[in-house]
Amino acid sequence: MLKEQFDEIDLKILRLLSEDAKLSYAEIGEKVFLSQGAVHTRVKKLENQKVITGSGIKIDVKKLGWDISAFLGIYLEKSEQYDGAAAQLAEIPEIVSINYTTGNYSIFVKLMCRDTAHLREVLHDKIQKVQGIQRTETFISLEENLLRNAPII
Repeated sequence: MLKEQFDEIDLKILRLLSEDAKLSYAEIGEKVFLSQGAVHTRVKKLENQKVITGSGIKIDVKKLGWDISAFLGIYLEKSEQYDGAAAQLAEIPEIVSINYTTGNYSIFVKLMCRDTAHLREVLHDKIQKVQGIQRTETFISLEENLLRNAPII
């Protein structure tokens, strides 16, 4: 799907929803000078085109006791093991993103844990048991300053 298929109003709607997914169609309409029904039609079109693939809320997981954010570089025995390894990794609830990468690692994942003991448990009891993983390298994030979607320009 090419960007040219979207007009400036579609892009404004996407920007508004990416900033606050809870905005009503009426509130969006006020900002883009359209009726609530017209906004609804445009949002449905964007959903049907798979531009909008969902919505959600942001949760401060640290307030729920999830204090460790870590990145894991994973070396696979063979690159053709990616699909199977990624499927097994996706079953581990602490893993929040999986990326097939170029460079030193075959896979780069982000995971969240309660503390270092929990991280050790996830690494030892779950991740190291995934078929195809040769070895891993762990990076603990000390602070995350920015997390956002790509700009809609």
